Amino acid sequence: MADTASAPARSTLDTVAVAAGDPDREQPWSELGLKADEYERIREILGRRPTGAELAMYSVMWSEHCSYKSSKVHLKQFGEIPQETPIGPMLAGIGENAGVIDIGQGYAVSFKVESHNHPSYVEPYQGAATGVGGIVRDIIAMGARPVAVVDPLRFGPLDADDTHRVLPGIVAGVGGYGNCLGLPNIGGEAVFDETYLGNPLVNAGCIGVLRHEDLHLAKASGEGNLVVLYGARTGGDGIGGVSVLASETFDADGPAKRPSVQVGDPFMEKLLIECTLELFRAGVVAGIQDLGGAGLSCATSELASAGDGGMHVHLDKVPLRDSTLSPEEILMSESQERMMAVVEPGDIAAFLAITTKWDVEASVIGEVTETGRLVIDWHGETVVDVPPRTVAHDGPVYERPYARPEWQDALQADGAEKLARPATGDELRATLLQLVASPNLCDKSWITDQYDRYVQGNTVLAQPADSGMVRVDEETHLGVSISTDCNGRFAKLDPYAGAQLALAEAYRNVATGGALPLAVSDCLNFGSPEDPAVMWQFAEACRGLKDACLELGIPVTGGNVSLYNQTGETAILPTPVVAVLGVIEDVRRRTPSTFQAADERIVLLGTTREELSGSEWAKVAHDHLGGLPPRVDLRAERNLARLLKDLVGIATSAHDLSDGGLAQALAEAAMVSGIGARVSLEGDAFVGLYAESAARAVVTVDAGDLEELRALCARHDVPMTELGTTGGDVLAVEGQFEVPLGELREAWTTTLPSALG
Repeated sequence: MADTASAPARSTLDTVAVAAGDPDREQPWSELGLKADEYERIREILGRRPTGAELAMYSVMWSEHCSYKSSKVHLKQFGEIPQETPIGPMLAGIGENAGVIDIGQGYAVSFKVESHNHPSYVEPYQGAATGVGGIVRDIIAMGARPVAVVDPLRFGPLDADDTHRVLPGIVAGVGGYGNCLGLPNIGGEAVFDETYLGNPLVNAGCIGVLRHEDLHLAKASGEGNLVVLYGARTGGDGIGGVSVLASETFDADGPAKRPSVQVGDPFMEKLLIECTLELFRAGVVAGIQDLGGAGLSCATSELASAGDGGMHVHLDKVPLRDSTLSPEEILMSESQERMMAVVEPGDIAAFLAITTKWDVEASVIGEVTETGRLVIDWHGETVVDVPPRTVAHDGPVYERPYARPEWQDALQADGAEKLARPATGDELRATLLQLVASPNLCDKSWITDQYDRYVQGNTVLAQPADSGMVRVDEETHLGVSISTDCNGRFAKLDPYAGAQLALAEAYRNVATGGALPLAVSDCLNFGSPEDPAVMWQFAEACRGLKDACLELGIPVTGGNVSLYNQTGETAILPTPVVAVLGVIEDVRRRTPSTFQAADERIVLLGTTREELSGSEWAKVAHDHLGGLPPRVDLRAERNLARLLKDLVGIATSAHDLSDGGLAQALAEAAMVSGIGARVSLEGDAFVGLYAESAARAVVTVDAGDLEELRALCARHDVPMTELGTTGGDVLAVEGQFEVPLGELREAWTTTLPSALG
């Protein structure tokens, strides 16, 4: 038998009847994160003061993390983007647990990126681990089998004590949970900047695969249908967790509030995955919702609101790990590895037989009604009686004041193009070795080697490739590709252009592997929405992302907003992480990112300009941030992507140019493959090597394919420049310098191990 809380004395239970007769009782609304006007609005909705349980529900569901109350007014513009991908209409989009898109052959893919930033600072291992667990359950809830995860990460300076505290735990948490689930980690980033000190970003993404007919949505419909809670028992871990913790700014000396961080159990999650997929196959699920942020408060109110509008729940039937939990604590608990299903009465026996088979505990805790109310009882007494939509969807919406900060003009006027730059071959050589060893450009194997990238046997590309790629069908070799990207330095210089550059880089990375970019998920990480400058950054980033998606012809399928990412008065760099998912018809015909053989021709695609502001060179060589980011040319990005798709089977390798410019791309292609290169550059060699102009890639082809490449470049209106030839064991720039690959690799690979042990 499951533990249940004993019935309290009637005089101590705050029921709806008690609340109606006791209107002036003092309540801890401020301690729960509600504003005075929000508390008054709850009273207006209910026509009385809320009970303690109702107050708990509204407080977590109206938190910034759950309600998006500061961001809704800007996010709604994503609805202006046509809800179809380059190959067909979206199957599920914004508002669902995760987006779902058609990829052909009867297959669909669900994907999404979310944040677990503040919990990962408070408790790095469990914060990161449960971030992975939560995004995986979002994918399961759509009816999809998870097939891969990604992890875009941001940390403070590599040499900072607190980075040494949080980074190992976060990486271990991501790897430990994903590895136990048997999910390959195929992509992500690890970026270091002083603004993330005390506020690391832990974004987690997941891809799942399903057949079209297996799609499931989160709604509770059908009067008399049963509400079943299954998975792990509810405990005291995570009470108020991410829903409150992610809705507050950290003080300079640490979190002012430290709600309990959730504790994950990946082995229970693995059982939950297999159990849920079998429930779907058996056809015994009428509606489903995972329990993540806000726990039962979220699952019950969202399911009821999205369905027929009514639900009656018996909270004392919830299986507990701690029998002393109060109704408020049970509703606020964010204990992990839990799902809620709506089941027709005739299917409940089959449902419970399957959960028993998988040793997954399940309890019928309520039923669907047509009352339009969410009613929750506790040992026969009603402690919640609310219109569910007011909890789940009709929370406060703030039009926060926003304004372009006064310092923005001075920041943009301080361009890096005026900084002293290397002029001799020896100086250019030293710059290359300095950059490849820098924290943001160095080898990330210390991190990625802790992840199983090839479990399940369908991984085609993974780090350090430009994008991750997995096979979906073992017979046809249909596959999908994903890349997550963002340069927060560019977004600080110009948040509109910065968001577009994040999208453009992810779009380009997917294309270099030979995949067709289809759709976007985002994870928008910013500082306090109560700062008009931060809200301006957020508004501009949303506008930029919307405009870029319109021009590229790809939709936003959903995503996540994470605000209050700042310590004291120091906000993080605006970090609109963008994930782009693409499809490839045959993964065997992918294009690798590194050199494949000697005596192949190296060709630069795209136009290089003197664009150094916000670059890694400016950061590493001068600790400088100022000027304007690289120019955004979405037409050029689209043309380049189409060219790269047509080059499948012709190009022997393709690598995008982004952080570190051409020099970094050539160095990575050479170091990973062990094949050197000799190139010559026209004009300013420094600009040619280290500028970070967008819409560029470097490809290699056999000498006999140069004319076909030239013809395709002309057809797609993409400039091409022949650079040189692969081969040897050095990276050489004619007339300037050469570096043995061994020396280059030594600089590239030792940074993280030396710093982290």
